[in-house]
Amino acid sequence: MHGRPKIAIIDPNTLSALGLKQILQNVLPMDVDTFGSFLELQANDPESFAHYFVAMNIVLENRAFFSEYRKKTIVLTLSLDSSSQLSEFNSLCVNVPEDELVRSLLALQQHAHSHGRNLPPMPKVLQQKILSDREIEVMSLIVQGYINKEIADKLNIALATVITHRKNIMDKLGFKSVSALTIYAVMHGYVDINNI
Repeated sequence: MHGRPKIAIIDPNTLSALGLKQILQNVLPMDVDTFGSFLELQANDPESFAHYFVAMNIVLENRAFFSEYRKKTIVLTLSLDSSSQLSEFNSLCVNVPEDELVRSLLALQQHAHSHGRNLPPMPKVLQQKILSDREIEVMSLIVQGYINKEIADKLNIALATVITHRKNIMDKLGFKSVSALTIYAVMHGYVDINNI
């Protein structure tokens, strides 16, 4: 039965998911389902949803799936800083006052198909993306405790490439330790704190 378009929110943070659901239902005439994990989404006919609002760490852990549906995917980030967002996806910062969140949702809805051409240009500082998408993937694995060899295997890249990425990540962010990197990754929602 195909009634109104449905939206899926996939976020392990229940409060955040329920709050977003409430706001979405007020803004968009759509049915909204919430899922605490990617597995729950998979068990519920994922193709039937018009959009996925997904926590950053879930996108990173299931990159292949969401890349395939990137037009439908909106990554929930905790930072407005575009340098900490994934470039191939639309992002929505959930860490803002409700009226701003609603405005962002409406803007997404309105500009989803025009690639944001109508949005004002972002300040130069925010346009610079600090880490590449690949570096973000490497970083999320580093902070989850994977060693270089495991990261290379997981991402199908050479060990030397992992080491280069690792050095570049530390240099770009100006960090000396993995613990600083871990704090950054959790703060930006790249990694679920339970996976560390």
